[in-house]
Amino acid sequence: MPAMNIPNFVDKKKRGEKITMLTAYDYTMASLLDKAGVDGLLVGDSLGMVVQGKENTLPVTLEEMIYHAEMVARGAPSSLVVVDLPFPAQYLGLEKTIENAAKVLKKSSAQAVKIEVGADDAGVVKALSAAGIPVMAHCGLRPQAVHQMGGYKVHRDQKQLHTDVQAMEKAGAFAVVLECVPAAAASEISTQIAIPTIGIGAGTGCDGQILVIYDLLGIPDGNVPKHVKAYAALGEQIVAAVKDYCTDVRNGDFPTDDQTFV
Repeated sequence: MPAMNIPNFVDKKKRGEKITMLTAYDYTMASLLDKAGVDGLLVGDSLGMVVQGKENTLPVTLEEMIYHAEMVARGAPSSLVVVDLPFPAQYLGLEKTIENAAKVLKKSSAQAVKIEVGADDAGVVKALSAAGIPVMAHCGLRPQAVHQMGGYKVHRDQKQLHTDVQAMEKAGAFAVVLECVPAAAASEISTQIAIPTIGIGAGTGCDGQILVIYDLLGIPDGNVPKHVKAYAALGEQIVAAVKDYCTDVRNGDFPTDDQTFV
């Protein structure tokens, strides 16, 4: 499959083709998802929660994002690899934000960055785009603002959502993630802008969808969000497999002659 790039990603909307995205955090998983034909992989700062076991995404550092992004990009030659700029990227000033975003692309070989923004942050997106750094905007529920928003809640201010998304398109974002917003609002927005909308908890009217890979595979970490569909139950299978291994070792049934060198 030809490698996905920014123009091809955007053109999928023009052709009426749905866009598929998933998160990835390491080489092995990225390689599997790439072989499966997913259009885009997001190296999300969600790694703070699903990989590092932290309460939210706020502690994740730029260096950690680069570390994971480099592995994902190496494992996914065909997918478009997008990397989250961690908190507080949009508040560091234009020069520093451009410097950090450029460092991500230079050190990881990813193709784009994602940043959680609203209309007030349009200048940041415009500056990044002007510097030749492709930007995927993230509107609606913004996990990096979890304390300000009072938790992970559905974003119901539709007027503000429209304002934010339109500002992102005008500022030069090539796509926008809509997280946990009413389906009707996401559908309406998707018909009003030329750039693709990627939904997560935003209904079927978006131009594409994204899920956290562990959620999709049924490797849950606590409560499973309403917007998640598990396509497998690997968490249960992993536990069962490890229990079988432990039993075999304790009973002397592993290794057998088949796994032994003579």
